[in-house]
Amino acid sequence: MYIEEDSYYGDTTFTLETDVRAEVIAKESFILSGAEFSKLCFELCGAKAKQLLKDGDTVDRGDKILKIKGVSSHVLIAERTALNILQRMSGIATATRKIVEAVNPYGVKVAATRKTTPGFRLFEKIAVMHGGGDTHRMSLSDCVLIKDNHIAIAGSIKKAIEQARRASFTKKVEIEVSSVEDALEAVRCGADIIMLDNMGVKEVEKAVKEIRRTGSVIIEASGGITPDNAEMYAKAGVDVISSGWITHSARAVDISMKVDRE
Repeated sequence: MYIEEDSYYGDTTFTLETDVRAEVIAKESFILSGAEFSKLCFELCGAKAKQLLKDGDTVDRGDKILKIKGVSSHVLIAERTALNILQRMSGIATATRKIVEAVNPYGVKVAATRKTTPGFRLFEKIAVMHGGGDTHRMSLSDCVLIKDNHIAIAGSIKKAIEQARRASFTKKVEIEVSSVEDALEAVRCGADIIMLDNMGVKEVEKAVKEIRRTGSVIIEASGGITPDNAEMYAKAGVDVISSGWITHSARAVDISMKVDRE
């Protein structure tokens, strides 16, 4: 699908058919992700590709990621799609690793959100894993996560949790709250995971202390978390930090492909 998007009827710019060799090269340092998918793009277009580094590796400027051989049209049709995937996924992996390294001393897990690119979520979640993060839920079907709109429709935290408990006993119930009072009510109503959403660090610290006194649940902080403030939230005592920033705001890394005639 992605390759067809870029070349419905082939490449109208260049029709010279000749054997070529190419290299995909890093132009900056980053965490590699998407190399296997990038390799597959070239192979699906009829070229041969060799992967030189593994997804999850630290890449330095000048490192060669892939070597490709094939007919010029096959290589050029695959080029942009292969690089787009590689640059996007590596950017997400690199962004994830920044937060992972910031919170690792505190034993806090870093998770993604559903704030992903439509049609590209699987790739972005895999990139998070290559950066050392957790995928969190892949879709609405994967776990119970009660959000503010669910509570508004149900009428209360208690009623929303009761509704969620109608799912299989195998499903943990997570609920998003935005105040200490709501967090404590959610614990009393039997939630398994409390997500403290868009709360300041001081308020999160207070919520964590109160929740720990009340019950044994997993505590997650979310909302506006970036490498600049992730460590402060980790110090507040949460178990998990989830960040939409690692997918919706990650910068694509700089990668290029150089081609020569065989």
